[in-house]
Amino acid sequence: MTAAHKGHAAMLLFSALVAGSFSLGGQIANEVAPAALNALRFWLAAGVIGLAALATTGMPRRAFVSSWRYGLLGGLFGTYFVLMFEGLKTAPPVSAAAVFTLTPVIAAGFGWLLLRQIATPRIALALMIGAVGALWVIFRADLAALRTFAIGRGEVIYFIGCICHALYTPMVRKLNRGEPAVVFTFGTLVAGAVLLTVFGWRDIAATPWAELPGMVWLTLIYLSLFASAASFVLLQTATLCLPSSKVMAYTYLVPSWVICWEAALGQGLPSPVILGGAGLTMIALALLLRDEEAVARR
Repeated sequence: MTAAHKGHAAMLLFSALVAGSFSLGGQIANEVAPAALNALRFWLAAGVIGLAALATTGMPRRAFVSSWRYGLLGGLFGTYFVLMFEGLKTAPPVSAAAVFTLTPVIAAGFGWLLLRQIATPRIALALMIGAVGALWVIFRADLAALRTFAIGRGEVIYFIGCICHALYTPMVRKLNRGEPAVVFTFGTLVAGAVLLTVFGWRDIAATPWAELPGMVWLTLIYLSLFASAASFVLLQTATLCLPSSKVMAYTYLVPSWVICWEAALGQGLPSPVILGGAGLTMIALALLLRDEEAVARR
């Protein structure tokens, strides 16, 4: 297996794992307060990543200079996850996943503002097609709803979270001072865990942890080990093997994976018309995955 194939395989699995958080999260969103769930999730994920850091790069003291950086990044990341679960209380998982595909468009804007990164025309076209596909799913292929901008409350809440996620991406590059990625992620997770614990302390104290359904604990383990720790390793693998535009492209695969997750969990399939929106996101994926060297030669 070549390095490029390894990177694509990693991102394929990454998108599937991220999609699972939408389907599983949608099932337990009303069982436990989002801040309480994500505070525990961040602590567990930080423990896993911390062990990985100690086993690989170690924890150099210089990595924790200007620790306010971790507070800022942890706040953005924590806000994203809290609003995600708050939105999933009313937004269908497929619709929420479609909102998530708007993140690259917003991230491109923040990338230009913060880093002066400019998207090529091909990438801009792919982002536009992906955004149209996302809106198709979000408004459930209802042109009347689109004209009146009748979007659900859950989608609006999650969209605000996606703005935080989109800002997080260029901020990592701007604030990183050469620290190993695993150590930088550990600092971000610990800071996010502390902030979520302080913010959600009342919810944490009021949650009857011993009485929660088994599905909540299963989802929590999945989120901590697979949607957080494992997906981080996969993402790091891919970024070493593929251009950033191709890594970003796999965001558009998430709604299709969510449809598969929903079917596997017995939630049925969306209508064929809505599936057309997912098809547009697949076209955006194909455009972003086109071989850049071949395009340059042409």
